[in-house]
Amino acid sequence: MAAAAAAPGALGALRAGRVRLVAACCARFGPAAWAGGPVPRRSYSSEVKTEDELRVRHLEEENRGADLKERAKMHSSEVGPFVSKIRGVINDIANLPVPTIAAIDGLALGGGLELALACDIRVAASSAKMGLVETKLAIIPGGGGTQRLPRAIGMSLAKELIFSARILDGQEAKAVGLISHVLEQNQEGDAAYRKALDLAREFLPQGPVAMRVAKLAINQGMEVDLVTGLAIEEACYAQTISTKDRLEGLLAFKEKRPPRYKGE
Repeated sequence: MAAAAAAPGALGALRAGRVRLVAACCARFGPAAWAGGPVPRRSYSSEVKTEDELRVRHLEEENRGADLKERAKMHSSEVGPFVSKIRGVINDIANLPVPTIAAIDGLALGGGLELALACDIRVAASSAKMGLVETKLAIIPGGGGTQRLPRAIGMSLAKELIFSARILDGQEAKAVGLISHVLEQNQEGDAAYRKALDLAREFLPQGPVAMRVAKLAINQGMEVDLVTGLAIEEACYAQTISTKDRLEGLLAFKEKRPPRYKGE
């Protein structure tokens, strides 16, 4: 999820409250995969191809979390399916086969933070506010927060933050490992977003298939023991061997010039 000047092709961002999700697309995807159409699932197939090669995209949408006024009007029988839909959307973000970056420039509370946790990397302005505050409302995080927060910062600290419904600023979030980078906010109010774009530009030159299977190897490997994880890495590495990208990369290294990746 990135923005305009990063590379040729469509660019876009998903903003949650003041959280923008930036995805560096290193594979071929058509607009439907990003504009309400089907989102690629976790197979991370190297066969995903469409007309346009989208190098960076950002999706724009306001989402500080669930609308509590709307929730208060729901019948109890409606709440479960509603939360399931939210969880499904967040899972789709987590399962995107490209690097994703959450840029937090304002509030990311409850579902907003859960959305950010589904991204590979999180950056925030020092003035940003984030937290899983659901216990204050006598509920628990329902969009993956109880699972992704412990994986991000450790079980004990995640319990402390969820039990207390504590809200962290950018510096505090960086100190506990919730975000990778913290920036002083600028006059435009988009310091984190600009940092996310810089990161996305770093990712863009890399081989598309390599980026996709590297993410798959890391995500799946973290859920299993080391021996199984190494087997997953071997299987993912094998997917890169026959690609034109690998051969071009080796040739470019030999000639000491940057490769120009164009997909599989």
